[in-house]
Amino acid sequence: MNIYLVAFLFCLGFLLVTIELIRRKKISERYSLLWLLLGLVMLILSLAPELLDGISKALGIVYGTSLLFFIGFLFSLVFIMHLTIVITRMDRKLTRLTQEMALLKARMHEEDTDDRPVDRSL
Repeated sequence: MNIYLVAFLFCLGFLLVTIELIRRKKISERYSLLWLLLGLVMLILSLAPELLDGISKALGIVYGTSLLFFIGFLFSLVFIMHLTIVITRMDRKLTRLTQEMALLKARMHEEDTDDRPVDRSL
């Protein structure tokens, strides 16, 4: 089987899975656009082996499909780094929110104990 056909089938499957995840609302729209863009670029490059071979030769890469998978790999690394940054930001917000909730609960508890009448019958 031709490697370009394998790459094409993989990219087509990737695009179909991405579209299904978008349809089921499993992926946020802002992230889905990046995945769709990657899938389309990879699909176009796998359909045009001459273009892929020309770019790979210009970059000094011997085998054109190696460039195709390298582009996907680099995109994935950049995207994972972006998601790590987003998760870190969300984790910091969650920590801050948890701390604020604890302070509010402590303040409410203090107000509850201040409002109760003191039993001095002893």
